[in-house]
Amino acid sequence: MSLPKDFLTQLKQYSELSNREKAVFLEIFGNGKSRVQVAQVLNISNSNLNSFLTGVYKKFSICGSGPVKESRLREYLEKRYSQQKPSGSPTADIAEDDIDALVQEIREKIKPSIKEKCGTMRVLDMPQPIELTGERGIYTNVNILEKITGRRRLDISELLQDSDPNDFERFGLNKVKEKRIPGLEAVQRHNKLMVLGKPGAGKSTFLKYLAMQCIEGRYLTNRFPLFITLKDFAETPKQPDLWEYIAQKLALCEVQDASVKAGQLLRHGKVLVLLDGLDEVREEDTKRVLRQIRDIADQFYNNEFVITCRIAAKEYTFERFTEVEVADFDEEQIAIFAQNWFRLSDPVKAERFMHKLEDNEPIKELASSPLLLTLLCLVFGESADFPANRSELYKEGLDILLKKWDAKRNIERDQVYKNLSLHRKVDLLSQIALTTFEQKDYFFKQKTVETYIADFIYNLRDAHTEPKKLELDSETILKSIEAQHGLVVERAKGIYSFSHLTFQEYFSAREIVANSAWNSLVKHITERRWREVFLLTVGMMRKADDLVLLMKHKIDVIISNDEYLQAFLVKIYEKSLSIKSRLNLSIIRCFYFEHLLFFGYDYVLDSLNYNLASVLGFNLSSMELEEELFLDHWLTDIIETSNSNRHEALTWILELNIYIQPELRKALQDLQEQVIQLETQTNWEDGRDNLPPESEIKLRNLAIKYRKICYSLELNDYQHQLLSSYYEANNLLLDCLNSDCYVSREVRQEIENTLVLPISKFKNSQFQ
Repeated sequence: MSLPKDFLTQLKQYSELSNREKAVFLEIFGNGKSRVQVAQVLNISNSNLNSFLTGVYKKFSICGSGPVKESRLREYLEKRYSQQKPSGSPTADIAEDDIDALVQEIREKIKPSIKEKCGTMRVLDMPQPIELTGERGIYTNVNILEKITGRRRLDISELLQDSDPNDFERFGLNKVKEKRIPGLEAVQRHNKLMVLGKPGAGKSTFLKYLAMQCIEGRYLTNRFPLFITLKDFAETPKQPDLWEYIAQKLALCEVQDASVKAGQLLRHGKVLVLLDGLDEVREEDTKRVLRQIRDIADQFYNNEFVITCRIAAKEYTFERFTEVEVADFDEEQIAIFAQNWFRLSDPVKAERFMHKLEDNEPIKELASSPLLLTLLCLVFGESADFPANRSELYKEGLDILLKKWDAKRNIERDQVYKNLSLHRKVDLLSQIALTTFEQKDYFFKQKTVETYIADFIYNLRDAHTEPKKLELDSETILKSIEAQHGLVVERAKGIYSFSHLTFQEYFSAREIVANSAWNSLVKHITERRWREVFLLTVGMMRKADDLVLLMKHKIDVIISNDEYLQAFLVKIYEKSLSIKSRLNLSIIRCFYFEHLLFFGYDYVLDSLNYNLASVLGFNLSSMELEEELFLDHWLTDIIETSNSNRHEALTWILELNIYIQPELRKALQDLQEQVIQLETQTNWEDGRDNLPPESEIKLRNLAIKYRKICYSLELNDYQHQLLSSYYEANNLLLDCLNSDCYVSREVRQEIENTLVLPISKFKNSQFQ
């Protein structure tokens, strides 16, 4: 049987043949000539003919030997041609105007089905579906990375650029500097697109959005969308090929002669083929589905194709497809999503949601994932706040990624974890997290993490213990963690990290709690990067008495051997005893401790907001009710800083209804007169703070003499570091006590009563 040459020359494989191979191919399969005839017509030897045919078979992936190859290739070509010219279709092509009319007919027929399947979304614990597009729509435009992050050739130092783990700040591991483009623009640039992304990155939602944009006439109005869930296609009874499945879908939408019309429209490139969830196809169906996608994409190459798949799910290769990656949400996208989410129920809540995120960096990190952002919106919608115990929120997010996200969509992943139960998966991740976090390894090499996995699974029952098999199992498990849950991801070629630093901290805390490793944890009490791990650990513990007592002891030891710093605490202790106040002594001590830290030595504190005192119950806005504290705060402020409100502050102080020693009051009155004189000068804005040095020196000496404040702390660099660490550690301890942790009333009171107390004043205390 001879096949039309125009059909043969439009095949993708034809374009890959050499000129001689093309000539041989057309003579045999287009003109129906035998090998002898072809050799004569092309004037080539029999051996050269065999060589050219070998090249043809290779391009069409035909295996076998001798005449078998020719028969197999002919069968393949005839099947392809029969699909392109389905039974009952006219032999002559229909006019372009008729094709356009047919497109509009199909669009109207399938519109209700597309809107039903793609017009809404419902995930997690949503009480009801919500609209995807339109005035009430939740959809937020996605951005696309044209370079896959895990394929970048970067080393760890480049990934850590602009971040210093020793001076830890929450640098976003999920932040990628690669150029982003809008998702719709990526589809417009490439007519065959493979969209990759982490679990919950919004891949399916993006595909639904494309279908809705098309069917509602805002994109590709001369085509019609076909949204196909590949899992459903793969599990369809009788296993139809993809072209037949498309015809079946059109028939369900009451399209007459669906098979014929589908063939005509596919041949004319009038279809937007949206194939969702390649990674969700069962292992036994994978090869068949891949072959079907390749065949239809090659045969009907002039249509638009978009496939979605999880990153690292499997090594799929589609030569004609461009691979891109869905980018994490940035701050603007998070804000738009929140506005869309709360727009109908409570528009003001969206603004509160964003403010709360800004105040809570660990939770904000999770919002870069659309799936976890949805969880945050659901949680915030109930109470207009996030849980005080963040570990509970993170556990819920991990449950979604580990099991609920797939389970709610009836997806059963292949068991590539061998004998790892869900509990053991979490154990494994916890061990990896703490090991890497202790070593400051926010990024780690593939071989390194595979070694950690091998060490873990070696001790499991029925585990392979042969080194080579153990190595292969470790690699498989790592890839499965990335593909199935997205908790560990490839940041560059052969370099991994946890998807969010928040999860690395959570799993680290879980490992500490599981092993009651309190002593190991408190070693890091002066390291800022461990702050979140401490907070998560106390939140997970049934009772945190032992840990907070260890923390308090470790904090007091920080400056216990420095006589000068101990003397500094003694001054604060004595000062607190002299104050007449309704506040307890621990609040007063913390007030003066922070007060002198800020004013006493080159600003040990960046700002003065009395964190310690406030946590214990001190209210800065009502400080004027505590007249002595009010006096000392503003008196020091006048002396130590270029305060633009000196006149006002002096007036407040002089009007206080408390006893102020005559010499001190006279100095304050003199200073007020000098300030008034400065205000009358023409260049007051430049000279208002240029008070006579002797006045400030006199006032400082009087404040030291009568108020026991305004000491200049003569600290060396080491003492400065000790005092800063001591202050930060006390802040951490109080934050732990005021988080949603369970601590006995006796221990809590004991800790508060002994805050910033010199060692010499510890009597009958658990911290002696």
